[in-house]
Amino acid sequence: MLVIISDLHLTDGTSGETIRAGAFRAFRERLRDLAYDASWRTGGKYKPIEELHLVLLGDILDVIRSTKWLSGSTRPWDSPESQAFISTIRTINDAILVQNADSLAVLKSLDDGKTTTLPPATSEGRPAKVSREPGAKERQPVKVHIHYLVGNHDWFYHLPGTAYNKVRESVVGKMGLANRAAEPFPHDPSESDTLQRIYEEHRVFARHGDIYDPFNYEHDRNASSLGDAIVVELLNRFPEEVKKQMGAVLPKECTDGLKEIDNVRPLLMVPVWIDGLLRRTCQPRMAKSVKEIWDKLADDFLGLNFVQTRDSVFNVFDAVDKLEWALKFSRGVSLSNLGRLLSWIKEKVVTRESSYYAQALTEAAFKNRKAKFVVYGHTHHHEVVPLDSATMEQGLVNQIYINSGTWRRVHELAKMNPNDEEFMGYNVMTYLAFFKDDERGGRQFESWSGCLGA
Repeated sequence: MLVIISDLHLTDGTSGETIRAGAFRAFRERLRDLAYDASWRTGGKYKPIEELHLVLLGDILDVIRSTKWLSGSTRPWDSPESQAFISTIRTINDAILVQNADSLAVLKSLDDGKTTTLPPATSEGRPAKVSREPGAKERQPVKVHIHYLVGNHDWFYHLPGTAYNKVRESVVGKMGLANRAAEPFPHDPSESDTLQRIYEEHRVFARHGDIYDPFNYEHDRNASSLGDAIVVELLNRFPEEVKKQMGAVLPKECTDGLKEIDNVRPLLMVPVWIDGLLRRTCQPRMAKSVKEIWDKLADDFLGLNFVQTRDSVFNVFDAVDKLEWALKFSRGVSLSNLGRLLSWIKEKVVTRESSYYAQALTEAAFKNRKAKFVVYGHTHHHEVVPLDSATMEQGLVNQIYINSGTWRRVHELAKMNPNDEEFMGYNVMTYLAFFKDDERGGRQFESWSGCLGA
């Protein structure tokens, strides 16, 4: 059995809230149920599985969403070989591990030999009764292998070198990973023979999906991208600057709400979120001052050399040109009108960002039909999309694209009257399971996604 989750975005606590340990405990219980269900084979016989693989499909530990980037001059686009850069990564990583110690301990417990267990089978192929009486049959452990792939918010674990081996060692120890600390955590499945074997056994191909996002991937996963600059210099900095300049006079509901801007989807709707929050929580005079802070930070962001070079290197309208065009309107147009403009942009220009199923059609594993399932994360939007159905020598082959969603709070614009700039927030949790051979009675996959009202 193969289980996939992604986009947990566990932070060091300096930005918006992350999902709590209770979600991990709920997942642990569900994983036990999945293992039990997988142990029922074709023909109605029970045979307990001996192992399962849990793949963490990127953006698990979120190194980008930390205000610690703002406390010095080091940024994600500086040289990864500098001591200042290494020190910053180590500091943020250590803080993430402390902040999420309870949650990570739950993950690690999955393979302690006591947590993930199953009743043995009788000679008739039924679950045996177990008890703690001397000589009675006991539940048998399921070996759980946890594999970590990186995405665009945790790409630092992909960096080679002794210094990063030490950082990875702390992660492997706290999470109970099957990854070797002395090797970069893989970004592409081709970087891991183990993953390729597991994928082939389950007829799955899975990657984070950031390679299809020009904002967050620039052809090298050992280098920063424009998305890092957006998060650090706008989304992380803005709430800090507002609190610094106006924290004494703004309502707490406003300052707390601003920390959630990186949970707005899609990110181009952040100005709409800001304007709606200010209208609900602030007097017009205060709202105007907050908007002026945004305008100043937007100008500073667009003036960064790193951002300017993106404009010259990548001749694509859907990267810096579009971003600059949108942000600079905040000087001459009210933020409310900018919000309406960006609503139009979302519908006319970036609707494709909500789904990557078209990219799944280009994967070699899809084309040669080795994979029945193509899985991405990254978008935070769980979906199941039928791709193709063909009759082969082995019978009917259905191919499906599935997005692994997120474990995070999500704020989305209400559809009825978007110009009212009303958002709804809820906590989201998604997990996928894939079965091989005769596991789960011959069924091939399960996909679960749920919401908890914020």
